[in-house]
Amino acid sequence: MSANLRPTGQQPTATYESAFLKACRREPVPHTPVWFMRQAGRSLPEYLKAREGIPMLESCMMPELVAEITMQPVRRHHVDAAIYFSDIVVPLKAIGIDLDIKPGVGPVVEQPIRSRADLARLRDLTPEDVWYVTEAIGLLTAELGSTPLIGFAGAPFTLASYLVEGGPSKNHEHTKALMYGDPQLWADLLDRLAEITSAFLKVQIEAGASAVQLFDSWVGALAPADYRRSVMPASSKVFRAVEEYGVPRIHFGVGTGELLGLMGEAGADVVGVDWRVPLDEAARRVGPGKALQGNIDPAVLFSTTEAVEAKADEVLAAAKGLEGHVFNLGHGVPPTTNPDALTRLVEYVHTKTAV
Repeated sequence: MSANLRPTGQQPTATYESAFLKACRREPVPHTPVWFMRQAGRSLPEYLKAREGIPMLESCMMPELVAEITMQPVRRHHVDAAIYFSDIVVPLKAIGIDLDIKPGVGPVVEQPIRSRADLARLRDLTPEDVWYVTEAIGLLTAELGSTPLIGFAGAPFTLASYLVEGGPSKNHEHTKALMYGDPQLWADLLDRLAEITSAFLKVQIEAGASAVQLFDSWVGALAPADYRRSVMPASSKVFRAVEEYGVPRIHFGVGTGELLGLMGEAGADVVGVDWRVPLDEAARRVGPGKALQGNIDPAVLFSTTEAVEAKADEVLAAAKGLEGHVFNLGHGVPPTTNPDALTRLVEYVHTKTAV
């Protein structure tokens, strides 16, 4: 039974009445819930200590370490939801793709996927491939209690971009060349990745995740027509695959102001908005029936407390008329952020919006 569903004839699960899940369901909340993308680590000294000497991908496969890192920002910042500590390329590594996360660079794929023959390397993902995820989530849900855990995965387009480019890319030349030049191979690649992503999310939900977020980090590089034709079918397949579980499905990308409506149309219950579009305008673009998540500029965290609070006020004012709002940054927490700035921001939003 999903952590988000109210079991028939039984008491609701511990997280069901949480402010985070209520906001995702567009129900009244006691305060605006807050969590931060990339909150699990990066800027926390306790995270750096816990991961000292341990490569990123290896750390994602150690259940006790994953649980500890996931819990650190919950303990420190008192956020309303935990985000599972992992990386979007974990399922690709789990099925045997030769890749590594290089410090200061990001995921690097030894042999990029650019031909039909390469598709055979993308086999199905099984729960046994990611046994450590199930184990870590078991540890986490026991400790989190009524605080929801958000599972996550990389969206098919962003995973495809890493696989085709061989690593991070500014312009996605190889990715777009394949998408435009061999649309059938592109469609088959994204469909295969949608299957892998769906399986990865199902493992997390069945282990106890209360919501899931699909990160499409690079999809802002596309025009709306290309997104609708070449990307949305695969993203929609992922959202349909987990619909039966009843957990909120969040969709987030960077630089996606022109795609917000389509990202909601793909099947998300909550659409993440970066800092470039005010939430009231984002709501107009997305349309009714969706909650929104966001969207303070992460860079403001380096300014004064007064500046951070002023920006938070702007976000909350723009969110006034929304059906549901989850407060977040417009992107991930920068690694050099002062953790105290995040703690103060959570407290400020909670106090400011308390009913």
